[in-house]
Amino acid sequence: MSSDAPEPRVGDPAARGNYDYVNDDVERPGLVADLESLVDGDVRFDSYSRQLYATDASIYEVPPIGVVFPTSTDDVAAVMAYCAEREIPVLPRGGGTSLAGQTVNEAVVLDFTKHMDDLVSVDVEGRTATAQSGVILESLNAEVAPHGLKFAPDPAWGDKSALGGAIGNNSTGAHSLKYGKTDAYVEEVEAVLADGTVTRLGEMDVARLREEADPDADELLPRIYAAVVEIVDEESEAIRERYPDLKRNVSGYNLDVLVDEAETGTVNLARLLAGSEGTLAVVTEATVSLEPTPNAKSVALLTYDDIVAALEDVEPILEHDPAAVELIDDVLLDLARETAEFGDVVGLLPDGTDSVLLVEFYAEDDDDGRQKVADLVADRVTGAVPEVEPSDGAAEYTAKERYANAVLEAHDAETRAKFWKMRKSGLPILLGRTSDAKHIAYIEDTAIPAENLPAYVEEFEEILEEQGTFASYYAHAGPGVLHIRPLINTKTVEGVEQLEATADAVTDLVVKYDGSVSGEHGDGRARTQWNRKLYGDHLWGVFRDLKTAFDPDWLLNPGTVCGDVDMTEHLRFDPDYRFESGFDPELNWDNENGFQGMAELCHGCGGCRGEQDLVGGVMCPTYRAAGEEIQATRGRANMLRAAMSGEFDEDELFTDEFVHEVLDLCIGCKGCAKDCPSEVDMAKMKAEVTHEYHQRNGASLRDRLFANFDALADLGSTFAPVSNWASKVPGARTLLEKTVGIAADRTLPTFHGESFADWFEARDGPGVAESEASRKALLFPDTHTNYNHPAQGKAAVRALEAAGVHVQVPGDVADSGRPAFSKGFIGKARSAARHNVEALVPMLDDGWDVVLVEPSDAVMFQSDYRDLLSGDDVRRLARHSYGVMEYLDAFHLDDEMALGEPGESLTYHGHCHQKATAKDHHAVGVLRRAGYEVDPLDSGCCGMAGSFGYEAEHRSMSEAIGRILFRQIDESPGETVVAPGASCQTQIGDRDGASSPPPHPVEKLADALA
Repeated sequence: MSSDAPEPRVGDPAARGNYDYVNDDVERPGLVADLESLVDGDVRFDSYSRQLYATDASIYEVPPIGVVFPTSTDDVAAVMAYCAEREIPVLPRGGGTSLAGQTVNEAVVLDFTKHMDDLVSVDVEGRTATAQSGVILESLNAEVAPHGLKFAPDPAWGDKSALGGAIGNNSTGAHSLKYGKTDAYVEEVEAVLADGTVTRLGEMDVARLREEADPDADELLPRIYAAVVEIVDEESEAIRERYPDLKRNVSGYNLDVLVDEAETGTVNLARLLAGSEGTLAVVTEATVSLEPTPNAKSVALLTYDDIVAALEDVEPILEHDPAAVELIDDVLLDLARETAEFGDVVGLLPDGTDSVLLVEFYAEDDDDGRQKVADLVADRVTGAVPEVEPSDGAAEYTAKERYANAVLEAHDAETRAKFWKMRKSGLPILLGRTSDAKHIAYIEDTAIPAENLPAYVEEFEEILEEQGTFASYYAHAGPGVLHIRPLINTKTVEGVEQLEATADAVTDLVVKYDGSVSGEHGDGRARTQWNRKLYGDHLWGVFRDLKTAFDPDWLLNPGTVCGDVDMTEHLRFDPDYRFESGFDPELNWDNENGFQGMAELCHGCGGCRGEQDLVGGVMCPTYRAAGEEIQATRGRANMLRAAMSGEFDEDELFTDEFVHEVLDLCIGCKGCAKDCPSEVDMAKMKAEVTHEYHQRNGASLRDRLFANFDALADLGSTFAPVSNWASKVPGARTLLEKTVGIAADRTLPTFHGESFADWFEARDGPGVAESEASRKALLFPDTHTNYNHPAQGKAAVRALEAAGVHVQVPGDVADSGRPAFSKGFIGKARSAARHNVEALVPMLDDGWDVVLVEPSDAVMFQSDYRDLLSGDDVRRLARHSYGVMEYLDAFHLDDEMALGEPGESLTYHGHCHQKATAKDHHAVGVLRRAGYEVDPLDSGCCGMAGSFGYEAEHRSMSEAIGRILFRQIDESPGETVVAPGASCQTQIGDRDGASSPPPHPVEKLADALA
């Protein structure tokens, strides 16, 4: 990049073409231009793209040389051949969800998830599927599910993990007791070798392997065969002696599977690539075998007084052939107890419960599932009397010592899902630490034989105590994999020393108890150096010889599995790390380290990288629409942190380019604050940075207009209907787009001459006298309800009064401040919040509640005001503020309504702000009790997002996000769509030139009144 040119935007050709890669002091000019001429896919070497791919879900950060997004195997072969000739490292990457750092390196990264993500074919009879490496596992499973099949390995982030990554990591999951690891399902792969050769690897007779092996051949493949033959002939005994006898070992290369297969006369070389972490070859396509989905499932939660008792019970539980045995310790139980969602479940556990084992069975039918649980209970729970008589053979267990003291059972899908979700519920809080010390993944993945787990954990605790830290225990107790994440601050020299010393001691413990240093998450940068201690010098040398045979110049993801990476190098947070935001935050940050803590919070799991084809959850709508890393919360969070920790030029954070590229397409849906495991609040961080950007650079006319929309709406209402006609004058909309940037083809808001507040003031007094009312509600006149859709306000009044509520509309209030806040005008938003707090709080003392029709305004009162203001008054107002449907549901007010029988089915799309604050379910309950059939969509943001969808340059993104919602609407059986948000109503109403927006749920409720 020329020094006098501005930093280019992501993917801009101007960003590339003059990048020089330097390796061993040899300049190689034109690398980018050469690659662009060789491939059909994108080639990105700009600084933003390199930073986006510098991290994964691990504690490491290594900027790559650049990123290529191949469209075909030919692209991959061309890149590999070119880089091999010039000794440039290459790293294949899927979703970047790796916890050990195996998907970051100083290399040309190949991202398969953007273009090479197709399911090629499914053979239902043969129970196989062929797919490209970038296909997401959950997408694969969604395609084969109608045939009663699935790809069996189920890593926790299967909805974000790519098939190629699962092979590279040899992934598995909670049900490995039944299904084992990915290697068992890999039948054949198409692979690109280190010299660019494209080949297919699969099952092969050992005799043929010997015939074609040639260690002196010019081509790679015969030399690879020769290395494999040598391992089979000379190293089988050493491999059987040193490899741990475990279902869950993914450390080192997959040599134990190789030698076991060789005894049958055939080997599958595709399975040798499983767990190789991209160091042997680049998989571009794979054929994998599928398993039938279970007919039925049942779950038992067994409770224990301490974690050792729980672990001592694992081995006897395994005699019952469970599909999964998961551990939840006291730390995670305490965290779950504090949540509204799981507090009731944890409350059912006996007093003094320290740990829980979640045991799941696969069954032929419900009766079979219940019987399996009954047998387990009769065997393992002290004093338990099963509901179902134990089957024959259960008596043999009765003499065994029992450790569990109680059991909770789940046989229906909803309760099972709740139990499983509880197992994961504490993790967000565990990962949500905004302090410098964090629960980090580096020794969280050891696998130990079940019979050795109790002793192992006791000694592990001693190591933690010696190192002056602690950890939580959770995950897969059945196969002996406990995720243990010590609390460590790697920003200090002492913390880094603690990191390595702990890993060293734990590795010794693993060897002592016949375990593996990695049972699930791989070697990467965190564990490669411990493979030598695990396997010994001889097998370490065998690994390196195999690596050399496949990759003579060590260009494929160099350093990992059997290389020279040091676990203490390239840490994302190290003693040299410095954070300088360059401004004083304006909002309240009630967490450790404040704004900095939030900016550093993303741990990179990729939970925000939801596919468009995979509906569900709120985040991250822009990633789902665009498929670009920079449009995911992870990408934005990494870029923000990098900009404030010296990775870019000073004040890069406040440049037009950074704001446009990184923040502009964050639509403030708040989904990340709910769906992200660490609860990264990108919308709030965007407000902070945008505010500072306005302070330094000023704001556009359009931003100021939208921030002051309440005043504009008041003016529009005053001059209605003239104000509505003006926008229909020929050429007016085109002029508006060219001058202000408001999309010409968007339906503009309609203004009503009589506002909702005016209508209410003119009516003949309240419908319910204060003396006769069950509650008193101040119905806040939000901008949309007041000026654009007063019918919603009128319906709210009718519904509330039908419920026996005394309703008033407060007069001396400002707008909610939502438009200003969403555009980064924090001062204006704070002024509105302060005015409303001062006006409304005194009325709370008289028993009034505050009720709002517009969801985003309700959440403004409930949540965002506390970010803008401090003190008891703002907290009181937040506690006493409700969305109208929430209000009716929370106080069971609809019980008092006289309702008819509407006989109509509804499709309900909840507002993203309500979803993010767990408020969207209220409308569904009220409407169902009103007699409607309601199909609530598990939908994200509609894509309109306040002013976002009106802005000309965002029109296409808004539509792309909207199409995800529209597809869900089309698949819903509901006759009528209902949506509470003004933005949602506009987006759905604009679809295909729809004549009118969908009604607010309160309007349908009012329609149902008798």
